[in-house]
Amino acid sequence: MLALAPRRRIGVAALALAALVAVACAAGRPAGSSARVTVFAAASLADAFRQLAAAFTHAHPGTTVSFNFAGSQQLAGQLTQAAPADVFASADQRYMQQVAEAGLVAGRPRPFADNRLVIAVEPGNPLGIRGLADLADPQVTVVLAAEEVPAGAYARQALAAAGVRATPSSLETDVRAVLGRVALGEADAGIVYVSDVVAARGRVEAVAIPPEHNVVVSYPIAVLAPAPNPDGARAFVDFVLSPAGQAVLARFGFSPSLAGPAQPGLSARSTASSTDGRL
Repeated sequence: MLALAPRRRIGVAALALAALVAVACAAGRPAGSSARVTVFAAASLADAFRQLAAAFTHAHPGTTVSFNFAGSQQLAGQLTQAAPADVFASADQRYMQQVAEAGLVAGRPRPFADNRLVIAVEPGNPLGIRGLADLADPQVTVVLAAEEVPAGAYARQALAAAGVRATPSSLETDVRAVLGRVALGEADAGIVYVSDVVAARGRVEAVAIPPEHNVVVSYPIAVLAPAPNPDGARAFVDFVLSPAGQAVLARFGFSPSLAGPAQPGLSARSTASSTDGRL
């Protein structure tokens, strides 16, 4: 047998060590898992979740987070049509219920944040809009999310509570589209979430909706049963619920959840007894 040169022996040893490390890493990784966590999240979560993901990946080196932001109704439809994802964060309990009834939720959905409605107007509020009643004025161009969109359903609930009949000039597919119409000057007013106005960074102003006409919107989050990366999914959900995750959400106008363990099908709650109406 020929003797190996010292340099070649070192190279072979290095290759063997690398192979052992690779095998060890593979052995410690659940089958089918990956370093990517795919999150389907309500459009109103976009800014907060992007910043939260940056903190999450810093705490979990080698992990990346990819997002699909849209109306909760769109996301639920995509998931029930077998779109691959690890985590679902909804702005509406009914769409979490829809995904759960399809057998796609692992464990129990968990409430992680609350939100409230406000009226978004142009900076300076040139029309002097003071409340929901002003949205019935035919001279005011109003946009709302479509009724199947959580923000649209909640807006109609608030208008009904105030006894106001508004005629929207357009119906949008998610709440960020409503926000965009107002920010671009294409509408005088739209009903959005507190967090949307915070994320707009001065492009719109908020007119408060009083507690007796408002709703508290509870956001549930869940690991998905067919998740390609279940360990990463659980880690992401835990991070959202952690003090660090909650601090990020608070900076974007979300409130700590007042709900107990999420009950799919639970509707938004009246704010009359749970908030003082301040922004």
